[in-house]
Amino acid sequence: MTFKAAIVKTYQTDILVIGAGSAGATAAIAAAKGKYKVTLAERYGFPGGTSTQMLDTFYGFFTPSEVPKKIVGGIPDQIVNALNTSGNIFLRPNTYGAGTGVNYNPEKLKQVWDQFLVRSGVQLFYHTTLVGVEGIGETTSCVFFNKGYGFFKICAKRIIDASGDADYCHWAGIPYEKAGDLEAGQSMTTTFRMANVAHEVYEASGGKRMLKEKMAAAYKKGTHPLPRKEGSAHEMCQPKCISTVAVKVVDLDPLDVDGITKAEIEGRRQAFVFEDFFRAEVPGYENAKIIGLSHQIGVRETRRVYGEYRLKKEDCMTAQDFDDQIFLCGAPIEDHRKSENGGSETFWQYIPNGGTYGVPYGTIVPKDSFNTWVVGRCFSATHDAHASCRSMAQTMSMGQAAGIAAALSLDMDQNAKNIDIQKLQDTLLGLGAILQTPEKQANTSRDGWAKN
Repeated sequence: MTFKAAIVKTYQTDILVIGAGSAGATAAIAAAKGKYKVTLAERYGFPGGTSTQMLDTFYGFFTPSEVPKKIVGGIPDQIVNALNTSGNIFLRPNTYGAGTGVNYNPEKLKQVWDQFLVRSGVQLFYHTTLVGVEGIGETTSCVFFNKGYGFFKICAKRIIDASGDADYCHWAGIPYEKAGDLEAGQSMTTTFRMANVAHEVYEASGGKRMLKEKMAAAYKKGTHPLPRKEGSAHEMCQPKCISTVAVKVVDLDPLDVDGITKAEIEGRRQAFVFEDFFRAEVPGYENAKIIGLSHQIGVRETRRVYGEYRLKKEDCMTAQDFDDQIFLCGAPIEDHRKSENGGSETFWQYIPNGGTYGVPYGTIVPKDSFNTWVVGRCFSATHDAHASCRSMAQTMSMGQAAGIAAALSLDMDQNAKNIDIQKLQDTLLGLGAILQTPEKQANTSRDGWAKN
């Protein structure tokens, strides 16, 4: 029997967002504040991506300095405020080097994303996977698959690729760099959660310092076959529960079907190695058990699109500002890499003096494309810069800017490249976004962010 894909239905929309992770969901909410029809397609049955599938902490809202500075605002604040109103967040101090974390209940966050998207009037397609792109031009046809319809099309005037893996850009022939081609890509992580942890016993026995020592000893002695010498386990909103970033899977390609299959199996195997270690070696964990694994293995980087501007390590480490910046980042380079001795560790490099850098609009506009924006972990950055600018507060900020830019481009009949930057920045500021820190504002004119 010959296979033939029949398109059973075609939808029309103004702005199509592909991927409902923290970047895509925020982009759709921001775009829907205009007068245009906004459609959001997501391959899973719930929104949030990494924020709901595998993590429980927003990083990037604050700088990791001695006196933390809040540097992200707007729709990301609204999401956090909604979680706070429902009693589902608490702030975690800078215990693992990335700054103050906003810990939340990821199951509640799924509903919060739902509520914001529905109230905004976004047309939602869950359980819907992009499988091809046709007819790129003033209106672009994207082919999706859903179990109910089979193959169907969504035709859009503007596209925001928030797929994480730059799936739209891949199918549309937009250039990108694949992580691992030029330098080693970051490792993958299956997160897991444990219940029945006696936090008071754990803290009284030394807490994080004690855990680090015991992991290093177990790794060195081989008493437990851990994949690394250190990792994190932190308290959750749910009483007596912890969440981890400890599993490390390296040397497998997450875009290869064989590689990602082996990675999923290996991630689960390691999770239960860690369960045995925690129960046997860590005070307070004697009666703890794993109660959940991440929905899929966590992938840190795959395709990174070549944009009108490519964020570089020097931009981050010199606290660079740009005339067209659309948000701030103060996060260190946090590179989860494979070490020379075979273990997988994390390389950290901080912005000097607790500084921040601006991220220019050109990083979310793919080269040689006029109706497309790219947000989330597939935005335009080098490996090192990406390892800094990938926290969820920053990916939400990318989405916020792209959603507004897409609506403005329709308002003013402009393409992605020649958008009115000042109008975009003014709209962002009106939403509560933060485009400069207070100390830099004193040396700023509205015609250009940084005075020399």
